[in-house]
Amino acid sequence: MPRRTLSIFALAIATACGAAHAESAADRWNLADLYPSQAAWDADAAKLEAQLPTLAACKGELARSAARLRECLDLRADMSKRSGRLYVFASEQHAQDMGVAASEAVVQRADLLYSRLGETASFFEPELLAIGQARIAEFVAAEPGLAIHRFPLERTLRAAPHTLDAAGEAIVAQFGQMADGGQVAYALLANADIPWPTLELSTGEKVTLDQTAFEKTRESPDRADRERAMDAFFGTWKTYERTSGALLLSQLKQDKTYAAVRKYPDSISRALDADNMPVAVIDTLIAQTNANLPTLHRYFRLRAKLLGVEQMSYFDVYPPIVGGTFAFPLAQGKALTLAAVAPLGTDYVETLRKAFDARWMDAYPRPRKLSGAHMAGYAYDVHPYVLMNYTDDYSSLTTLAHEWGHAMHSVLANRAQPFVTSDAATFVAEIASTFNEELLLTHMLEGAKTDDERLFYLGNALEGLRATFFRQAMFAEFERQIHARVDKGEPLTGEDMTAAYCEILKRHHGSAEGVVAIKPEYCVEWAYIPHFYTPFYVYQYATSIAASSLFAQRIEAGDKDALARYRALLAAGGSGYPYELVKAAGVDLATPAPYEALVARMNRIMDEIEAILARRR
Repeated sequence: MPRRTLSIFALAIATACGAAHAESAADRWNLADLYPSQAAWDADAAKLEAQLPTLAACKGELARSAARLRECLDLRADMSKRSGRLYVFASEQHAQDMGVAASEAVVQRADLLYSRLGETASFFEPELLAIGQARIAEFVAAEPGLAIHRFPLERTLRAAPHTLDAAGEAIVAQFGQMADGGQVAYALLANADIPWPTLELSTGEKVTLDQTAFEKTRESPDRADRERAMDAFFGTWKTYERTSGALLLSQLKQDKTYAAVRKYPDSISRALDADNMPVAVIDTLIAQTNANLPTLHRYFRLRAKLLGVEQMSYFDVYPPIVGGTFAFPLAQGKALTLAAVAPLGTDYVETLRKAFDARWMDAYPRPRKLSGAHMAGYAYDVHPYVLMNYTDDYSSLTTLAHEWGHAMHSVLANRAQPFVTSDAATFVAEIASTFNEELLLTHMLEGAKTDDERLFYLGNALEGLRATFFRQAMFAEFERQIHARVDKGEPLTGEDMTAAYCEILKRHHGSAEGVVAIKPEYCVEWAYIPHFYTPFYVYQYATSIAASSLFAQRIEAGDKDALARYRALLAAGGSGYPYELVKAAGVDLATPAPYEALVARMNRIMDEIEAILARRR
């Protein structure tokens, strides 16, 4: 579906964690805003199905006149909007209780309708390209109703140099059925087929060290447990190094082949072209990350001090550096979020307050509820929905601010844009969420009453910056390198990938300078990262948090022009290419400035932590 944002920070929240909450109806979302009953959903699904022949009748008609083109584009938009609404109801109904077989069946029906809509509308792009830019420009000038379709039409026409004739496109479409083979095989290997070892912890507890258990155990306060967990987990992946390499290589070869068929110079150009994203954005991100590794190394040295270890090792990266038993019940979490976003304006705050009260969110964990957190914003005529598994801890609070940043972005974009230009790209969407986290941190620090409380917030912020900026940029650099090697026709085995990843991993962590010791077996970490099967995606997390740092710096300094530009960015939705929209808002992610702002913020946080520690000596 067009828009479903999953927070990388929230995926680890399990439905079973945290204390039980006495739920009220106000804590559960109201899906009746979408459809009052399953019968109403069925009726709308039938209406969408009945529209399919009418849409099919547009085939061969788009060039007939400006009026006919508008009619067909409007029909496709109406059906896409209906499909999105149907899917939100189906998927969120299933998410609230995944044990209900009937709900799963509704999701499958929604999937099928979405696929049938895509198949029926598949003639649009080839026909539009055949009409050509000049005649479409004449149509748009002659028919005012086509104005809302101007940018979507431009995006389609941009693809002309990379579009084949009808026979070629038909062949490429057939090969698309095999496009996710490597990814599917990886998912089976990682989640079902690998025999995970059993590890006995220092507490006497025995755990099967699958991915979920590993991610929990690597945060253990017991250093020996962390080391043994990392040894066992990556030792297991090392056994599958060759297989993992072959699976990822199949994805890289596929990307290379599609780039060649589509007449792109390389894989990265093809991957970024849909959003008209300059390659310079990724290259600047990588260059700036490497230029600022001393700040990351400073963080690791501070982490070692706070953990009380003489030599920082890779298994020391994940445990919290500052403990705390602070609790934030949901009502307080909402109040804190509302107070934090006050710099965005009274109307923003009041809209969010009303949304909190209007049952747009399913708040608490329950048995059989989908884990993690997400925002579904593609029910254009209704409102976004937020799924949480709120457990009263600080992670839940920051996730609340994050996901409602997405939701408010959806509200503002849908309010300002017609449906066809409402859907924001990930490159922009993650700015809206991480910006709200920035505001929350500022608010929490302003209200902190003790040094321990300040250290707790500051430590969490540092780890968020490391994980979202430096780690994702490290992934982007590895991805950039392995794609380039395959594009050049160089051989690439699992062992080669481990060697390439190892060099980047050790450089980022300052191993040569004695900052973080990394065992050779940990260098197979690339094999368990699923994001590499979605080419050139993860860089957007790093660019987004860099952009939000610069926006926050300016807005918190009272720059009213910066606030107006940021609000305009949220309202712009998908009405332009994402890089250009962010640049127009005052942040150019192909320049060093936003990355320098993030690094400066990280250093300010560490300055304050060190000042607090100095007072305690």
